[in-house]
Amino acid sequence: MAASERSIDKEVDMGSSFLQKFRLYETRSSFYMIGRDKNRTSWRVLKLDRTEPAEVNIYEDSTAYTEAECFETLRRIHEGNRSSGGLKFVTTCYGIIGFIRFLGPYYMLIITKRKKLGEICGHTVYGVAKSKIITIPHASVLSNVAYSKDEKRYKRLLCTVDLTKDFFFSYSYHIMHTLQRNLSNNVEGHTYYESMFVWNEYLTRRIRNNVKDCMWTVALVYGFFKQVKLSVSEKNFRLTLISRRSRHYAGTRYLKRGVNEKGRVANDVETEQIVFEEAQDGNPGRISSVVQNRGSIPLFWSQETSRLNIKPDIILSPKDPNFEATRLHFENLGRRYGNPIIILNLIKTREKRPRETILRAEFANAIRFINKGLSKEDRLRPLHWDLHKHSRKKGTNVLAILGRLATYALNLTSIFYCQLTPDLRGEGFQNQNPSTLENDDGECSTYDPPSKDETAPNLVVENGNDSKDAKEDQQKEVTMLQKGVLRTNCIDCLDRTNVAQYAYGLVAFGRQLHALGLTESTNIDLDNPLAEDLMGIYETMGDTLALQYGGSAAHNKIFCERRGQWRAATQSQEFFRTLQRYYSNAYMDAEKQDAINVFLGYFQPQSDKPALWELGSDQHYNAARFLANSVPETSRSTMKRSLSESSIISESSPAALGPVGRHGLAEKDEEVKGLSDSAPEISTSETAKIAASLSAPPPILEELGLDDILENDCFCCDGNGEQCTCAAFDMDWVSSSGNSCEDESCGRATVVRSFETIPESRKIESEICVVETVGSNSRKGNKEEEEAISGIPEGYVRWVMDEDGHFW
Repeated sequence: MAASERSIDKEVDMGSSFLQKFRLYETRSSFYMIGRDKNRTSWRVLKLDRTEPAEVNIYEDSTAYTEAECFETLRRIHEGNRSSGGLKFVTTCYGIIGFIRFLGPYYMLIITKRKKLGEICGHTVYGVAKSKIITIPHASVLSNVAYSKDEKRYKRLLCTVDLTKDFFFSYSYHIMHTLQRNLSNNVEGHTYYESMFVWNEYLTRRIRNNVKDCMWTVALVYGFFKQVKLSVSEKNFRLTLISRRSRHYAGTRYLKRGVNEKGRVANDVETEQIVFEEAQDGNPGRISSVVQNRGSIPLFWSQETSRLNIKPDIILSPKDPNFEATRLHFENLGRRYGNPIIILNLIKTREKRPRETILRAEFANAIRFINKGLSKEDRLRPLHWDLHKHSRKKGTNVLAILGRLATYALNLTSIFYCQLTPDLRGEGFQNQNPSTLENDDGECSTYDPPSKDETAPNLVVENGNDSKDAKEDQQKEVTMLQKGVLRTNCIDCLDRTNVAQYAYGLVAFGRQLHALGLTESTNIDLDNPLAEDLMGIYETMGDTLALQYGGSAAHNKIFCERRGQWRAATQSQEFFRTLQRYYSNAYMDAEKQDAINVFLGYFQPQSDKPALWELGSDQHYNAARFLANSVPETSRSTMKRSLSESSIISESSPAALGPVGRHGLAEKDEEVKGLSDSAPEISTSETAKIAASLSAPPPILEELGLDDILENDCFCCDGNGEQCTCAAFDMDWVSSSGNSCEDESCGRATVVRSFETIPESRKIESEICVVETVGSNSRKGNKEEEEAISGIPEGYVRWVMDEDGHFW
């Protein structure tokens, strides 16, 4: 059989492994869902009982029918129920989102319309275009509770979670995992639903506990997905940007801040940038990805929502003197991505009224405290740089400085790169088996521990495949693995963070294009049209994530200035986005938070307990306790709402996760080496070229032009007085004598609020020298930027704009 015929047969087989389209029918006593695969070769039947008023019983027919056999089965069901009305068609759908119950009956959420968003190696990614909620029990058996005001209010609350915005899924590709992980692990059973990025994990528990596989449901990821086709030197490629928002400690801006006792942080988002070469004439394509992370500062802190104050005070809790929750957070990052963990902290170094600086000093204390117990290789690598301050200085190219910082980080973590075969671009990837690490949430990371004789960082040179041709050729396949991650934060992890993530993505973009053989250089200039294209995508992503967490589009002043937009128009836009965010936080976020808690199962209504809207916010409740007691707490106080993950019933035990095909589409017949048994080889000269360009030794900081703005070492002292090689921005204020973890300030015996006097040991007195020279008329330029918007008092505009001419 020809290779092309084998490929077609493989695609047919893979397309038959999962269901994509469904038809829902009903009788008086049951729902019948008929599902078929993409190729219309296999038909399955799912039955839901409608006779129980407050329970749902699900039965799966294990028989795979042909189309004729399936419709004959439906005909018999219709004849058997003719006396009660027969079998009636309800709707066409594209997957079950899940099941939920409030006080009365169970409801089923289904997708009734989908939209194609893009493809990853031939695997289609869809968005939800329309959804529907269906009551399971028949109307004749419903109790009065089903028609109560509270039941209707819970139902309306659930419907406020707009599934048509920013939710996406794939039938055959594990979109909740990174490309590197999908090509490295094998997922079996239901374990991939337990990923931190699958938002309907709770909703699907009922059906996953009753059926053998997940062919009836879709795993919804919440965040951002964008794919565009670009070209360079008349060579086409696809750029995909994916952001996955964590379901742990999820919520809105002022109602979810900092960290919880499990080490989960608010606004935790994983961003993956994938570049895929358009294959020509059936030749193997190349693919590359890079992952970065954003998340709230992992300390116990909060801000009270206020309708009277557009900038609420920051409240720092003293409840975790040993930074155990902070440690748990970084341990989780290490399990997911490996080491090093590079922390880019963009918050302010100096303020007239201390707010951000309180968290900055405490975050520095936490990192120093944690690093004391780590080996030199495993220590956190903090980079503190005040983006707000430097963006105000004329002559300072913020994106250029961030680009050099990104270069430093990428030299430590590298990128993921491999060559794909036609089989890997079909409906399922071959099973792979590099080293895997599993954490307590079933979150597996995929990075190989470097061998003793490894000559280049992050370079894995594996034997090709086990075929005779490969052995005869004696060639090698080069695969690059990303090891470690850059974690970026500001206060909200929205505006400043998005600028820094774009700069990081741009540097990675250049390396990805070079690895794919599309460019000669690994650098992309800021004036390059490709940089403009990438900026537009990151700007859209920033707006989307900001709307989800903050209630308004992101502040994109740096992007607007880069494009040369009119300053007055930019200033007006940024001001009104600030007001929009304030209105959303003060008036809309409470209901939005309630809806998220119900959707994720963090609050489960009970008839003998208070309703959700009768309870106060957990964030407000804890803030009030901290202020009232003003003493450290050994454990997180009891919430009025049942919001912690431990309160969810039937918590599934974590299990190993693994690779691409959604239902284990490609079965593992024997242990393989490399990425595929049949992977074509890269030529020897090409191998040498890629290896040399992608695995060059990391340059020192001076070579990157960062020595003028970087202090030599961080605050990671060991017992012998030696320091690690972590770079630190603006770190002259962290002195061993004035801000040590042994000081009383590290113990934090009292609550610190942003309007209170800061202890001497926490004050930040330093300045930073910048590479670019700042002109003497910089303050004059800022005054021009602070011109009042027409119709609004100048003083109010200046106050909203943080008194500095900026919205940060």
